[in-house]
Amino acid sequence: MSHFSSYQNFYFVGIGGIGMSALARYFHSIGGNVLGYDKTETKLTSALISEGIKINFEDKVSDELLKLTKENTLVIYTPAIKKLEILDFFTELNFTIYKRARVLGMITDHTECIAIAGTHGKTTTSSLVAHLCKEANLPFSGFLGGIAENFKSNFIFNGNEISVVEADEYDRSFMNLKPDWAVITSLDADHLDIYGDKETIEKSFRDFGALVENDNQLFVRKGIEIGRGAKTYAVNEKAHFYSDNLRMEKDFIYFDFHTETKKVEDFIWEIPGIHNVENATAAIAILHGKGVDFEMIKRGIRSFKGIKRRYTKYFFDNGKNYIDDYAHHPTELDAVIGSIKTFHPNKKLLVVFQPHLFSRTRDFADDFAKSLEAADELILLDIYPARELQENFEGVTSKWLLNKINLKNKEVSTLNEAFNKIKEKEFDILLTVGAGNIDTLSDPIINWLSKN
Repeated sequence: MSHFSSYQNFYFVGIGGIGMSALARYFHSIGGNVLGYDKTETKLTSALISEGIKINFEDKVSDELLKLTKENTLVIYTPAIKKLEILDFFTELNFTIYKRARVLGMITDHTECIAIAGTHGKTTTSSLVAHLCKEANLPFSGFLGGIAENFKSNFIFNGNEISVVEADEYDRSFMNLKPDWAVITSLDADHLDIYGDKETIEKSFRDFGALVENDNQLFVRKGIEIGRGAKTYAVNEKAHFYSDNLRMEKDFIYFDFHTETKKVEDFIWEIPGIHNVENATAAIAILHGKGVDFEMIKRGIRSFKGIKRRYTKYFFDNGKNYIDDYAHHPTELDAVIGSIKTFHPNKKLLVVFQPHLFSRTRDFADDFAKSLEAADELILLDIYPARELQENFEGVTSKWLLNKINLKNKEVSTLNEAFNKIKEKEFDILLTVGAGNIDTLSDPIINWLSKN
């Protein structure tokens, strides 16, 4: 990538973020010296370290930093980061400092870019597109917003001609991209801390859609108005591309796919939920548009394992099921809890939920309450602050949210105490859900349920 060739070092401020770590892996895979800072150790930062990336967890100017020069180092940061000593150090010494979105934009500018946007569904759809590109052996790099089970990573490198990118609407980041192909999966209100209201979000997605020149290469979920010609896709209703005849056999969903001129029968797919068949429909439409034949696409659909923490299922000999999911918006919670209730109508469901952001908890409190009332029992963890400070949101706590939830068996817990509380509960299915650091519970839970 010639426009980065003058840099030997790539320093990531907030390297543990899902989007940041994918970029870090990209520069590492093309031979750059990659290092960075994050305030918390996670499974993801441990994986990066094991791959040979250096990470520092203290916000101080170390000897490592003093060795870097502004001539040979590009600094990349995430807008989620507020004030940091490390960032001040780079700023004062006039290092080149770019936002993550800008760097991703520069990469897409020099590749044929397939960008997947939407308030829900973009991680599954972009990971599936990347998986199908891999099946078809296309020369691509995939930048994903989750850990794809097939790759065990949020980044995959198979060449530099095509980029498959999850297009993030947060902070209008996706306006930095140069998409040749794009999907818009959904348009729900989210990130109200940035956008203020639904109209502003919708305008932002229309602006994003306008970046794609060719109407035939822009795919939108039927019903979404983006103010221009585009191909529509849907499930169980007619569109330019649609899937229907869905049926469950054992753990698989079978469905048929329609183009404008042709019907292809019997795609086999193991990711639950109608919304996921919808995501698959968009991905099939794109690969078909890229000229990949349907037999190859079918193989890829059949072998796709989904995303870590997107309805990741574990079954145990004692008959118990454990599901781990990243849902952090009421619509997503409804989808995951709804899927569980549909497939397991008479099983007792224990939900452990970690709210993500004070602002989102405040903005959607009544909707969260309604979603969580579908559980049989609830353990509500403390709110995960991410980029926010508690003092700016007086009165917004998990206890406040709990009081809105009309459920007999409910309690608040810290993350540290949660595992011991889970062990005391009666349940058939356990769901841990949230986008913060609740994923640290999954290994202890799996070990305990395997032994029991």
